[in-house]
Amino acid sequence: MPTPRAWPAGLRTVLRLAHGNATPIAARFAGDDVRFSEELVGLFVERLTAPGDVVFDPFAGFGTTLAVAEERGREGWGVELDPERAAFIGARLRAPARIFEADARAFDMLAVPPVKLAITSPPYSSPGDPCDALAAYHGSNPGYDAYLAGLQRVLGTVARRLTPDGWLVVEASNTRSEDGVTTLAWDIARSVGEVLPFAGEAVVHWEPTYGYGYDHSYCLLFGPA
Repeated sequence: MPTPRAWPAGLRTVLRLAHGNATPIAARFAGDDVRFSEELVGLFVERLTAPGDVVFDPFAGFGTTLAVAEERGREGWGVELDPERAAFIGARLRAPARIFEADARAFDMLAVPPVKLAITSPPYSSPGDPCDALAAYHGSNPGYDAYLAGLQRVLGTVARRLTPDGWLVVEASNTRSEDGVTTLAWDIARSVGEVLPFAGEAVVHWEPTYGYGYDHSYCLLFGPA
């Protein structure tokens, strides 16, 4: 698909950010702290939205996207399948009704208003993983191709809720393990690009490092056709 519009003015294609968050996490989640970066979310919220706009995360995790959006005068909406995490997010928000405890694959059934910015870091998967990433890592892995197809359906549905000038931003990394390299970020770009025009990528260099065998990740930008 052709690029939907010009690259956002002033947005650099190489970003250097500190890895980690200033906001502490509840002790019960400390061993599973894979939170989205507050600094990264804030950068895209400021660049791609205005006060009052809707910012949405279909894989809300610990609610970073929603909290950052609220702090900047936007409406933060999201979906989280894990009930304990969803409750944690609701307790963080001024508008707790904007977090849905639900499966992102049922997003079309949820009453979310038109979205100016959808931004997420989806659950990661690789061919050898034992569990289903899109089911909050419960149940057996249906296969890497099924994972990509499911992610495509979720983000394709989200795309249909974007405003005409809206953006979808997906932060992802390739992953390196003893079994080799999974080109996850590139595979997501290809898969989602089949249903929503791919506008390009920003490389995020993380200090001190990122993980998954790399010191960088990618922010993949898509926009309505």
